Amino acid sequence: MMKGELTVRAARTAEIGLLEWSALVALCTEAYEEPFAPYLAAIGPGVHLLGYESERLVSHVMWVEREMRVAGAGPLRSAYIEAVATLPEAQGKGYATALLRRAATMPDAFDLALLSPSEEAFYARLGWATWRGPLSVRERDGTITPAPDEEIMWLRLPRTPATVDAHAAIETDWRPGEAW
Repeated sequence: MMKGELTVRAARTAEIGLLEWSALVALCTEAYEEPFAPYLAAIGPGVHLLGYESERLVSHVMWVEREMRVAGAGPLRSAYIEAVATLPEAQGKGYATALLRRAATMPDAFDLALLSPSEEAFYARLGWATWRGPLSVRERDGTITPAPDEEIMWLRLPRTPATVDAHAAIETDWRPGEAW
């Protein structure tokens, strides 16, 4: 349950002004305890859900569009969740939960939602399930590289094909930073 009042604003990266972007980077840097600007630059533009308590940015979730190729289901347009973060002093109020629940209803044009979990139990209680099949990355030169040390979770969306099997192999394209 949320203890405070959360106001949510959805915005594409290009719609976020300099002051709000600075607050977003500061929030993620504090929550992840590492400089976050390079990470955001590497993953590129997406859609952000910005959670405000009063007028202070306290929580953030974003998704980027990525193509996933799932054995038996073909290429899927996927919303890949990134940068789930809440300021340490605002954690435990349900803000990230509220943003993730809202995010699950917004990308209705997508076939699948995926993320790389930092805390699997947190996402599992929101309906996310661990992908059990092998993961791989298509490198820029076309080489397919297995990613056995990576873990992802997925969420079935209204457009998710019935043929999607979480035990099947899944492949994504290379990107700067972390592929998964």
